[in-house]
Amino acid sequence: MSGGPATGVTGARASGADGTRAAAGGDASGGVAPSLDELIALRSLALARGRVRHGTSGLRAQATSALRGRGMEYAESRAYAIGDDARHIDWRLTARSGKPHTKLYQAERERLSLLLVDTAPALYFGTRVRFKSVQAARAGAIAAWRAVADGDRVAALRGSEQEPPVPAAGGVRGALRVLDALVRWYERPPGDDAGLAVGLGHAARLLRSGSRLLVLADPASAAAVPAERWAAVAARHQVVAVLLTDPLEMSPPRAALSFASGGPGRGGRLELDLGDAAQRRRWDGAFADAVAFTVATLAARGVRAVALSTDASSDAWLAAAEGPH
Repeated sequence: MSGGPATGVTGARASGADGTRAAAGGDASGGVAPSLDELIALRSLALARGRVRHGTSGLRAQATSALRGRGMEYAESRAYAIGDDARHIDWRLTARSGKPHTKLYQAERERLSLLLVDTAPALYFGTRVRFKSVQAARAGAIAAWRAVADGDRVAALRGSEQEPPVPAAGGVRGALRVLDALVRWYERPPGDDAGLAVGLGHAARLLRSGSRLLVLADPASAAAVPAERWAAVAARHQVVAVLLTDPLEMSPPRAALSFASGGPGRGGRLELDLGDAAQRRRWDGAFADAVAFTVATLAARGVRAVALSTDASSDAWLAAAEGPH
């Protein structure tokens, strides 16, 4: 977590108060790495919260763009101009105003839903149910299934200067492409992670007006991106940030904890006594307080931000992301 004295603790493997490394919750992989079967099975959970929108013909409705032009859905009326199609004259408004008016219609098109995936090392850690990386993959899978059910094309990328984005596609094919990438990216930390800010820059170039962007990130990664960059993206697109947390980070026991440190094979240990008031304040400042501050900062920039714990249902973020804002 940026700015706190306990920075970097999330990257360590915590033994926890009960001595366990990571609880093997309900995930097929034991919660350490996501599996494709696991993410495919989340389709029913993703669609359980709401019905897919359908048009009057019974076909699945596509997202409506903000573009004005000839289409199937009425948008507004304006004063008639030379060259307008006489078939679109708004006769009622013309009669009331005494001046000719024409109807404009809203064009329909497939919307793009883009997943921006953080692959910072701090995500490959967990003490309850699953790693934060696995919860990120599960949340991303739910977002992908809901996007294609809404008629969107779905794509994904991460902060890398080498790996190209997963290309946008609709339907089950589009969802499966994204799910396959989530499994690869969250199986282990990629060696070429360039940071969330790089990924956000790539995303800004791919998005078009009216697109949706879901960011799956460690809170420290989100906090490290300048606030004005979030505001610039949110001004043109619907942006949701799901910040992955672990119960040990947010509410640790008031006891002495032992952490592995120094990297694999080095055998170092870090001891923290969270029963000590000063140590506790430093921990809270690095984690719980920092997460709350990041959520508030993103919200002030137009980003719908929600924290998602590793022991929560993987669709728990939907209510905050899709509700009134």
